[in-house]
Amino acid sequence: MPSVVSKSHFRTLQKFSIDYSPDILSQYESERTGMRVVVVDQKGPKVLGFFALATEIHDDSGAPHTLEHLCFMGSKSYQYKGFLDKLATRAYSNTNAWTATDHTAYTLETAGWAGFSQILPVYLEHVIVPTLTDAGCYTEVHHVDGSGNDAGVVYSEMQGVQNKQDFLMDLVSKRLLYPEGVGFRYETGGMMEQLRVLTADRIREFHREMYQPKNLCLVIVGEVDHTDLVATLDKFESTILEDIPKPDAPFKRPWTESKQPPSLQKSLIDTIEFPEEDESSGDISISFFGPSCIDDLQMGALNVFLTYLAGSSASVLENTLVEKEQVASAVYYTQEARPDTIIQFTLSSVDTDKLAAVEARFFQVLRETADKPLDMTYMLDCVRRERRQLKFYAESSGSFFTDSIISDFLFGKRDGSTLRSLGNLKEYDELEKWTKNQWEAFLRKWISDAHHISILGKPSAKMSKKLEEEEKARVADQVARLGEAGLKRLEERLDEAKTQNDREIPRGLLERFKVPDTSSIHFISTTTARSGEARKMGKSQNSIQSLVDKDQSDFPLFIHFEHVQSNFAHITLLLGTEAIPTRLRPLLSVYLENFFSAPIMRNGQKVEFEQVIMELEKDTVGYTMDAAAALGNPEMLKVTFQVETEKYQTAIKWIKDLFWNGMFDITRIKATTNRLLADVPSEKRSGNSMTYAAEAMIHASPESIGRARSTLVKALYLNRVKRLLESEPDTIVSQLEEIRHAVCQFSNFRVLVIANVERLSKPVSSWELLSSKLDKSQPLKPLDNRLSRLSRAGKKPGDLAYIIPLPTTDSAFALSVTNGPISLQDPRVPALMVAQSYLDAVEGPLWTAVRGTGLAYGTSFARHVESGHISFDVYRSPDAFKAFVASKKVVEDFTTGATHFDSLALEGAVSSIVLGFANGQATMTSAAQGSFIRQVVRGLPHDWNDTLLKQVREVKVEDIKAVMREVLLPVFNAETANLFVACAPIMEEGLVKRFTETGFKPEVKSLSFFQDDYGLKGDEGGGEDGEEEDEDMDLDGEEEGEESDESEE
Repeated sequence: MPSVVSKSHFRTLQKFSIDYSPDILSQYESERTGMRVVVVDQKGPKVLGFFALATEIHDDSGAPHTLEHLCFMGSKSYQYKGFLDKLATRAYSNTNAWTATDHTAYTLETAGWAGFSQILPVYLEHVIVPTLTDAGCYTEVHHVDGSGNDAGVVYSEMQGVQNKQDFLMDLVSKRLLYPEGVGFRYETGGMMEQLRVLTADRIREFHREMYQPKNLCLVIVGEVDHTDLVATLDKFESTILEDIPKPDAPFKRPWTESKQPPSLQKSLIDTIEFPEEDESSGDISISFFGPSCIDDLQMGALNVFLTYLAGSSASVLENTLVEKEQVASAVYYTQEARPDTIIQFTLSSVDTDKLAAVEARFFQVLRETADKPLDMTYMLDCVRRERRQLKFYAESSGSFFTDSIISDFLFGKRDGSTLRSLGNLKEYDELEKWTKNQWEAFLRKWISDAHHISILGKPSAKMSKKLEEEEKARVADQVARLGEAGLKRLEERLDEAKTQNDREIPRGLLERFKVPDTSSIHFISTTTARSGEARKMGKSQNSIQSLVDKDQSDFPLFIHFEHVQSNFAHITLLLGTEAIPTRLRPLLSVYLENFFSAPIMRNGQKVEFEQVIMELEKDTVGYTMDAAAALGNPEMLKVTFQVETEKYQTAIKWIKDLFWNGMFDITRIKATTNRLLADVPSEKRSGNSMTYAAEAMIHASPESIGRARSTLVKALYLNRVKRLLESEPDTIVSQLEEIRHAVCQFSNFRVLVIANVERLSKPVSSWELLSSKLDKSQPLKPLDNRLSRLSRAGKKPGDLAYIIPLPTTDSAFALSVTNGPISLQDPRVPALMVAQSYLDAVEGPLWTAVRGTGLAYGTSFARHVESGHISFDVYRSPDAFKAFVASKKVVEDFTTGATHFDSLALEGAVSSIVLGFANGQATMTSAAQGSFIRQVVRGLPHDWNDTLLKQVREVKVEDIKAVMREVLLPVFNAETANLFVACAPIMEEGLVKRFTETGFKPEVKSLSFFQDDYGLKGDEGGGEDGEEEDEDMDLDGEEEGEESDESEE
């Protein structure tokens, strides 16, 4: 008798190809529950899932944010904290979530469809039918611990951001844009004072109201088995029908059927203070209501006009306010897709005493722009560039369509008509026909003549002290009110909640889910070809190599080709820095920033920088110059161009013009220097960034370009450059010429071309354009490396510890560094990869010991083969010492055998490594870049990943124990590691005391201690630099008074 095939409850709403990418979009809807599914079929090893719910709330309780955490605590059928994430590690997957103002999204990224399909129904059950226990709410959201301090994962997260400048400015802006009763007004992350009184019942109520299948959209991107997907979802729906509100019950669609915001009746300006000891500069945010996010033509026009106004140094606002008048370090814009899209401009690093004047000047420039004829040639270029970039990102980003699909789900028409507009870019065809009058009317309607909300963010040293005193007083009052007995009861309640949350997951439950077969993981393959000096690495035998060989050229430039199916060419020059004198390496910050925004000489005529930028934007999709860390070598430089394939030779011509014909114009150099300096105060406000900056200053030698370009060097060095530009400008120009000469050498050039080589005209001989500029007799220099640019402390970490108080943070950030492998071919690397993956797993040993107990938002190990270091990081912690000690105990217990390895978790660790390999090959471009890094930068075989993965699968428990003992454990010991902790000033004394008790010798140092002027001395008295100079590092990267061994290298 034939089997009965049940009819699916999911109907296909539409399916269409996307004109500007090879992807196909399909939309489904469940006729049973109303759940919606949008699939973007896309080739590659990864499948991405975004499970979005429209979440609207009219208070600052933070209920939406709490669910982002609580849904991972267990579900109806899997009532165990961590089950979902332990399953994810076995299924080559990773989970995460975010809370926005208008939606909450749960993410799933998986290598291959088999793993995605396996975990999908389990994940959805956690979202739709979570346990939401009192114990889970108590530990994850908010509680008072036994010492009287407020804690909880969500609470600690918001404690770390609530008094930050961006948060405070955004909050005030929302309050002024939206009246009471409009959901966009509220802080969905939760305000600390409301999180302290939020109840589990209120969270459950919000979940039942919003977390219904009819309010859920699944966005899935990758190689998807549609038949299996629909069958899986049908089966899942059958298991939840008794647990959800009746699908046919009345439901008010969030946002579209809610109270809509009125238009602004007048413009408002408000000033807010934020805690910061450096009161020299603040920011300005300016917000407008824009067109509906589902109006494609109007939104396309908005994208184009924002590019016209503030898309580059040649655009109106950037050119006037940043480049010429230098009253801000940047003018940038953001949009928030809504029925009335929010358009927001931010002016960063504005002198505090000029905030009001600069805000007024911003609108004066806008009015002047509206009153003058628009540059219609540049406007047309902006339209075409916008279309070109959309095509590029559709090809190069796996999640490109996600935001648009989610916005359509939130605000679009239910019949799917607004989603279908994703299939083409016809609005840009229409915009090419717009007249000057249409563009001018658009500018006046939405921006220049529109009412707005301006927020002036003003730094306040007094506020920092005030907040610290108020928090101390609040906690002291809380402790007194609770009393010893009350605190003991709270401690017992917390222990009980932890015990309930941390119940062991039955092995049989996880064992039901076998590790999926890897056959559904389709890694992207690329084809390598070489020419010139690159052939010395070995000549490839393939059709692309034959094609390259046919383009005969005597020019021996090192060119490495990676052939992929693409409509764009990605061109990268990898440049060495060894020839740059050490004393000039801090000036690289100016050289790199100025590279694309300087005038050039062309046919004996000066082309102004604005024209250079406009031409670059016309010819390219994108261009950058930066350190080559993304190519695996942070001590080298890279220049990158992304162009349409037919513009390949044009990009090479730009390389010639910019390197050899670029002019060091004093006005431009001053503007660049001022812009870089203006950003220093805001850069110093990040506790996490400053922890790493201090580490670089101690561990890297002055030769390191990473150290030389650090914020802690720029703070002194560029101030002195600024003065020299006034008194001796020719000195700086000659130094920049010296840098250019050091960089622009044939022996220094390696070229990477990622493209459809079959479509390139003259792939090799096109580069002969550079031949006359380069001395081809010079042999190719070895690649620079960070190992040779370490200080004595970096070569042999140990016995150094620094506590760095920062008034701009309410948390602590710790970083500990020890020695590790210097090559991926080190035989310890496979076991080390498994050990790290095992320890760092979500709901793994460190997660459970640290994040699960509220000791930090996160911890992680990292290996740095370029410097031969292993680092351990504690991120955003209310008690970095406890987090550090708890982490050390986790590792120790594995090495001694006190804790045994779990075989299922070990399988998960290997699966996570497979996912890591998939991440590295998620797109054609990233796969090609990875091939170049392996072969050229690392000197590894083309198939090294396959070899390494095989070695990873062969790792034994004893191998893992050995690397934990010999490589990871030393990062926690004072004798073998150097420690850096940036923290709130209130934490300083306690951290010093407790780290001292464990053998470290912590010194309390301000950021000024780590600064270095690289021998560029300023005028007497360091007041102009805004720092105490008596504590500077000396040129050797050692503390003054200590002997350096740099001369012995």
